[in-house]
Amino acid sequence: MTYKEFKEAVISVSERMQVTDYELYYAESESTSVATYKQEISEYGTDSSMGVCYRCIRDGRTGYASTENLTAWEAENLVCRALENAGSIENGEPSLLHKKGDVYATLPEEKAKTPTGAEIVDAALELQKEMYAADSRVADGTQSYVICGKERYALYNSNGLDLEDKASYTCGMGVALIPEADEMYTGSADKDGSFESISWKEIAEKAVEDGVSGIGAVSVPSGKYTIVFTGHAFAQLLTTYDSVFSAEAAQKGMSLLAGKEGEKIAADIVTVIDDPLYKDSPVKRTFDGEGVATYKKNVIEGGTLKTLLHNLSTAAKAGVKSTGNGQKASYASNVGVGPFTFYLQPVEGTREELLTAADNGVCIKEVSGLHAGANPITGDFSLLAEGFRFEKGKKVKPVKNITVSGNFFEVLKQIEKVGTDLEFIRAVGGKCGSPSVLLRNMTIAGE
Repeated sequence: MTYKEFKEAVISVSERMQVTDYELYYAESESTSVATYKQEISEYGTDSSMGVCYRCIRDGRTGYASTENLTAWEAENLVCRALENAGSIENGEPSLLHKKGDVYATLPEEKAKTPTGAEIVDAALELQKEMYAADSRVADGTQSYVICGKERYALYNSNGLDLEDKASYTCGMGVALIPEADEMYTGSADKDGSFESISWKEIAEKAVEDGVSGIGAVSVPSGKYTIVFTGHAFAQLLTTYDSVFSAEAAQKGMSLLAGKEGEKIAADIVTVIDDPLYKDSPVKRTFDGEGVATYKKNVIEGGTLKTLLHNLSTAAKAGVKSTGNGQKASYASNVGVGPFTFYLQPVEGTREELLTAADNGVCIKEVSGLHAGANPITGDFSLLAEGFRFEKGKKVKPVKNITVSGNFFEVLKQIEKVGTDLEFIRAVGGKCGSPSVLLRNMTIAGE
């Protein structure tokens, strides 16, 4: 059965069993991925998945059931299992079904052609070839990855919602190895977008440049430093702490931002945005996991916390409207809360101009140890970092084996400058981005 046929079967069964409040959520994905090693294909794989989740409300209790088997028999079984699950629940939070009335964005028509397997293979080989060509020191072990895929989401409920989103994407990544003086340096770069728009040469050159830039890196004396985070590094920090903006976390006592809407929590220069329809996002969403229309919103605006992110349940508890941030980790998952494309708004200045304004300090281009070294509840972090020393705004020496420490909530207040060089990284539920940022008096542990 197709999803449409299965949906009609579920509607028929629900009516026959007198289920008046229900929802059907569908997710489908397919992808082709290629990896190279020593200028040959080392991995080639295809993957596809799909499934539906049926949620019903009976006598104030909510039951869930999911399946990947779209048949007429399974449509009946799905409804029966959900009703049985609802009957076994003794208590729980009330479940809400979204109603009609939202205005939904219209996604642009997909015009890009789907690349063939042979074209994806050629792209991966070209990306690796360009890394070897970028620098004579690039060594075997250098690898490239290209993945192309499609996603489809649909939601139907008994309140009259019947929604569908489709998206396609391509992502290329290069990992370059550069040996120098008995040490091996690794550089990486990635880019996503449409297959036709991605420059494999650009990814290759950035990956090699990233590796070469670390040659000869040393530590620095421990102390307080002026720091410029690259967009990539600050995006890593932002995505680690995006849960603090969840109303679900706040209502469970797991976010220090609980009850602080309307209060100043960051420097005036800081505006943080969640935009499910961001122009450069490969997977845009017009509705969330509950069928609420998504929209661009300022979570922090001019340093003031404007809103936490809500799904229907957290919004009902807070007496506000959902922000359209009901997220499902998979078709079978319960609805949580999370951002889509979440980023610090660019302001003014290139990274070089921020370095000039900073004068002397450390530029951090990468942080690691995010799971062990960052506490999303308190905001404290102590992270391994690498980058370079700069003096009078100019790079003087690569830096490694350092640890940068601080508190995320204090960092938001101490941001002095925000650049324009917006960079994104992949994150749970979407993407997270930031331009370069300038802060002073941050603690670095080194030599």
